[in-house]
Amino acid sequence: MVKITLLYAAVLAVMSIALSARAGLFRGKVRVSILYGEPMNAELAERVRVHQNFLEYVPLLLILMAGIELSGGNSLFLYIVGAVLILARIAHAMGLKHDNIEHPLRAVGAGTTALLTLACVVYALILAFS
Repeated sequence: MVKITLLYAAVLAVMSIALSARAGLFRGKVRVSILYGEPMNAELAERVRVHQNFLEYVPLLLILMAGIELSGGNSLFLYIVGAVLILARIAHAMGLKHDNIEHPLRAVGAGTTALLTLACVVYALILAFS
């Protein structure tokens, strides 16, 4: 059973749907079917990129979490990773701006996601070889 991972996968799936709807509804509003319009609509590109970035990083972490959970990993570790991942992805979504690469929330979200991934990789390897 992977009940902890399932909990966070469900919450993160809702977040993914929200990010997708945010991009999709705006795409309909500005009447751009593919890509970002001509001339490029920076706000649409930003919304799409926020969702894409989420989809690039979250599934790998959920796979690692499930593997850790199935291998008997520490439940508290998984709860902390899941909760912090949610906060990191919210921060990243708020901080990814087309006109401000130095937004602090972008760095917090991206950096935290990377650190969580690394922590899960290390823990997964320890479990795999023990």
